[in-house]
Amino acid sequence: MKHLLLLALLLSFSVSGIANDRLKQRIQKLFPGCEINESKTRDHFESCYEIKIDQLLDHKNPQAGTFKQRFFLFHADNKAPVHLETEGYWANAYTREPAKILKANQVTVEYRFYGESKPDVIPWKYLTNDQAIEDLHRIVVTLKNIYSGPWISSGISKGGETTIIYKHHYPTDCDVHIPYVAPIILDREDPRTEKHLKTTGSDACRLALHQFQRRCLERRDSMLVYLNDWAKKDNHSYTLATPIEALEYGVLEFTFSFWQWGGKCHEIPSANATTREHFEYVNALVGFDFYDDATFERLYPSYYQHELELGYYGFPTGHLDDLLTVVKDPDNMFFAPRDEEIVYNTEYMQPILEYVEGHGDRMIYVYGEYDTWYACSVHPSPLVDHLKMVLPGGSHSTRIANFPADQQQLIYDKLKEWLDVPVYPLESKK
Repeated sequence: MKHLLLLALLLSFSVSGIANDRLKQRIQKLFPGCEINESKTRDHFESCYEIKIDQLLDHKNPQAGTFKQRFFLFHADNKAPVHLETEGYWANAYTREPAKILKANQVTVEYRFYGESKPDVIPWKYLTNDQAIEDLHRIVVTLKNIYSGPWISSGISKGGETTIIYKHHYPTDCDVHIPYVAPIILDREDPRTEKHLKTTGSDACRLALHQFQRRCLERRDSMLVYLNDWAKKDNHSYTLATPIEALEYGVLEFTFSFWQWGGKCHEIPSANATTREHFEYVNALVGFDFYDDATFERLYPSYYQHELELGYYGFPTGHLDDLLTVVKDPDNMFFAPRDEEIVYNTEYMQPILEYVEGHGDRMIYVYGEYDTWYACSVHPSPLVDHLKMVLPGGSHSTRIANFPADQQQLIYDKLKEWLDVPVYPLESKK
């Protein structure tokens, strides 16, 4: 009996190995010259691959050259649904909610010029949303030669914006789109975010936040001592932003991050708290590593895009003007590539918003109520076949699993209706 079990196991490995080899051969044929590396198999997937393909720098001009773009392919079954994760930044190899809910294959595409999909020297003129959507379109159309099931795209935050823009550009590439906590921003400094900061939570909480910010700047010298000691200990370098610039921008950013990441009003250090406690609280919610040289360079592509097409937010300073010494006129252009002339395109996002609000069928929006980016959420017409889920008190970390089971069921019912496939409910997170 043991010999039979061993034989069956060996045959299973053999069949699986043959299937994997055939899949790799098909991928190599569809993407000539691609690099394929196997990665650890996880969850319901039979095989997992990291793939790098030659992607056009300019999809309208092949003569411009190519760059290596990375994506992950987690394979379950050729006939199963396919979940496309439209990253807004670098890609990570973990299983997303839609793939778990549908037992789907998963394709996670790294955004051009981020992570390992970055040329040695970034040709900034090719870092546009339109070019990034063409990257996705090419990968999806190509992989449809392998996968026959329905396609579902989703992304988180900037990746969710990518999902929405993809829906606008290629509305039939995917059958369902699920943008998570995705804003559609309509200005370089969208005033809706400032309004959100002035109205979210209680009056007492907002007052406590402002008083905390003021104390951080009033204790500037001591705060800088802690910042410099922390930077030295953790090996952070500050030349693109000086320590005092990092401190003032961190304090200015604080209220945005507080609501974005679900800060708790009762945890705000009081006037009796030590300066170390003030420093550590800002560092925990904002993170002063956000302003070090390594992060500056890592996020140059993001700020370039925000200042070119996507828009961003501003910094309310009225309650702090008398305490700011170096950041007198805070501007997110400070974080963008400094040798590039960037002119914001005021007309890019509005047509995309109008399209999804008026015609964006089969979309599920997931938001957290207190998340600052919720101020820039999409408001589809009642005539559009969609579902918008807003978690009360939720943050930028809101996911489907954070909703109560009965509200999750609304999502599962829509997926079954639109896709006609089985769904596998997630375990609710409290």
